[in-house]
Amino acid sequence: MRQATGLIGIDTHGRSLVEVTRAVAQWVAAQGMDEGLLTLFCRHTSASLLIQENAAPEVRGDIERWIERLAPEDPAAYAHDDEGPDDMPAHLRAILTGIHLSIPLIDGRLALGTWQGIYLFEHRRRPHARSIALHLLGE
Repeated sequence: MRQATGLIGIDTHGRSLVEVTRAVAQWVAAQGMDEGLLTLFCRHTSASLLIQENAAPEVRGDIERWIERLAPEDPAAYAHDDEGPDDMPAHLRAILTGIHLSIPLIDGRLALGTWQGIYLFEHRRRPHARSIALHLLGE
């Protein structure tokens, strides 16, 4: 049994879903393991991680609009606004979507389905430099 850890940096362009599947798969391939479990951890409280369809761009737009309705930007609704009116809604959106993922590694490849991709979900309006921690346990 072996393990490997690493970080992937992601520059966002404001509120959006940023696909990181390729960067994650390249990091995994470089570890030279055939079987195992990959854990990804978003090191931020106003961004999150998810696995979602990567074929139809309309899916990403629908997700972004849906999450906006669940945690709207409404200055009257929240006490916390240290970094602006999108601050508290960003934290709530991260709670709803989660900050970690576990993906099996089978035959040296991530066991994602045909239309699945890994996304960093930026919940803030302005661009940010985000970091994803990776931990691969396997052989």
